[in-house]
Amino acid sequence: MPNTTKPVGLPTRGTTGHNRLRRSDRWLVHSPRVRTGLLSATDPLVIDLGYGALPVTTLELAARLRVVRADIRVVGLEIHPERVVPSVDGVEFALGGFELAGLRPVLVRAFNVLRQYPVEAVPEAWAAMQQRLAPGGLIVDGTCDELGRRCCWVLLDAAGPVSFTLACDPFTVERPSDVAERLPKVLIHHNVPGQPVHALLSAADRAWASVAGHGVFGPRVRWRAMLDLLRDQGFPVEPPRRRMRDGVLSVPWAAVAPV
Repeated sequence: MPNTTKPVGLPTRGTTGHNRLRRSDRWLVHSPRVRTGLLSATDPLVIDLGYGALPVTTLELAARLRVVRADIRVVGLEIHPERVVPSVDGVEFALGGFELAGLRPVLVRAFNVLRQYPVEAVPEAWAAMQQRLAPGGLIVDGTCDELGRRCCWVLLDAAGPVSFTLACDPFTVERPSDVAERLPKVLIHHNVPGQPVHALLSAADRAWASVAGHGVFGPRVRWRAMLDLLRDQGFPVEPPRRRMRDGVLSVPWAAVAPV
């Protein structure tokens, strides 16, 4: 797939690993808004931006999204020319950055990319990707740890941020705020008193402690009880839409937008 557009962005470390992005992939597969976008697209093109030194997570994304739509097209983009590999299992790879190689995708996944940029670069990077979206297109800007046990991401459309989600293995955290170390770049410096994201995480920690009794049934049951308590307290937490193996907390962007 030739690309005559100069890549926009900076080289990043490119660390990756099998199943590192499984939690965000599971969320994408079951998100009503993402599913609607994929199923209604004339051209179901998905871009995995900055897949790293190995294309394993791009191939995993393609396999999981094909459950939603079998004819989905996935293109992995890397700003490092030496990381671009030949097509594998119908997945293409090409040179590209935030300009998305001139393509017009319905979904962009950019994980662990902006984490390595200064916070001042986020609005420009978001805008560059938003300008290239197909009608109804979406962007997932996220960050996770090396094993993919702690993840956070922002969902955006062409107008701006839509929602914030954190996901973790509830067996591996002592409290929800343990995930704060993986907040997206746009939020991580705002996790301080007086900011909405800090208020949400603090409230989640208090709720987690309050429902400790549910822990006898396992951390997943306790996590659901925590979500119920947060909703009772007025936090706009989205209810889980299925029985999930992950601990997921998702709220509208307005609930965490920096003030």
